[in-house]
Amino acid sequence: MRSVRGMRIASAFVAGGLVLGAAACGEAPDDSNDNAGGNGGKKYSACMVTDVGGIDDKSFNTSAWKGLQEAQKENDNIEIKNVQSKAEADYEVNLTGFVNQKCDFILAVGGLMSDATKKAAAANPNQQFAIVDANPGVANVYPMQFDTAQAAFQAGYLAAGMSKSGKVGTYGGLPIPPVTIFMDGFADGVAYYNKAKSKNVQVLGWDKATQKGSFTNDFVKQDEGKKVSDALVAQGADIIMPVAGGAGLGTTAAAKASGGKYSVVWVDVDGCESTPDCSAIVTTVVKNIPGAVKEAVVKAAGGEKLQAQPGFVGTLANSGVSIAPYHDFDSKVPADLKAEVDKIKADIAAGTVTVTSKAQPTK
Repeated sequence: MRSVRGMRIASAFVAGGLVLGAAACGEAPDDSNDNAGGNGGKKYSACMVTDVGGIDDKSFNTSAWKGLQEAQKENDNIEIKNVQSKAEADYEVNLTGFVNQKCDFILAVGGLMSDATKKAAAANPNQQFAIVDANPGVANVYPMQFDTAQAAFQAGYLAAGMSKSGKVGTYGGLPIPPVTIFMDGFADGVAYYNKAKSKNVQVLGWDKATQKGSFTNDFVKQDEGKKVSDALVAQGADIIMPVAGGAGLGTTAAAKASGGKYSVVWVDVDGCESTPDCSAIVTTVVKNIPGAVKEAVVKAAGGEKLQAQPGFVGTLANSGVSIAPYHDFDSKVPADLKAEVDKIKADIAAGTVTVTSKAQPTK
């Protein structure tokens, strides 16, 4: 992610949870069950470094940790632990700390960690690393990436079809590929709806052509998310998709409190399972991070060599990305619109509809 090296998050970001450990890395949380099961042999240690949002960000850090938990449930010889990064400066320290702890598998979460992971992997060529939302291009780093533009395309079409005002919005945490890929897909889905229906639903907060839009410059502060979404609502948006990790919870809470004035498309983890604001969430653009992480850890613990090329790219076709059920909105989404959204999934998976984004995963 060399394009964002100049963007210092540093002390502006404070993780939602306690940083674990005194130096580089810490002890596992209570639910890591380090001593669960076991056969008396050596444990296989899978260690995760979070991005700045913390383990309880209701988004990609939470998803990745769930993947490790599910791997442990499948193979009780796997022990898991995590350390939470407070700032960008912590990434390399935390990764190196897990190397020093002799973790068998070290997972970095988030595209902002790409450079630090690449450096740590190059310095420790026999260490197995993995990363979510990036591909550093190093042999001992297994990349797990997600073509979320595909599922966001469905969500954009859905939002356009559900909008009463004719205006929908989106905003991001930072202008980096794992964020803008959602925004590109969402905008294209709206455009596809407009073409199919001869409508003119507007997208506020993002211009795919110029790659300019609205950002919180933060993945934690909920007041920043609310501030950005308030501005979009003031311009007329009645459905908003925040791509800003925990900061987006400021939008979901405000939407819930609005009494139906506007609603939300959540991202990463089904918002009806991960937030208290289900009544305001139309659907979620889901990244199946838990499935990808679980599969990688279980394979590695079983002795399989993880191939850095091609790694894993989640798509609609392989269920690596999807849109979540409509939950509280199920009765509000017209049957014909549901059918059209389902057809879009089939068409994208079959290749008859092509979704493009400058931020799509590299192999």
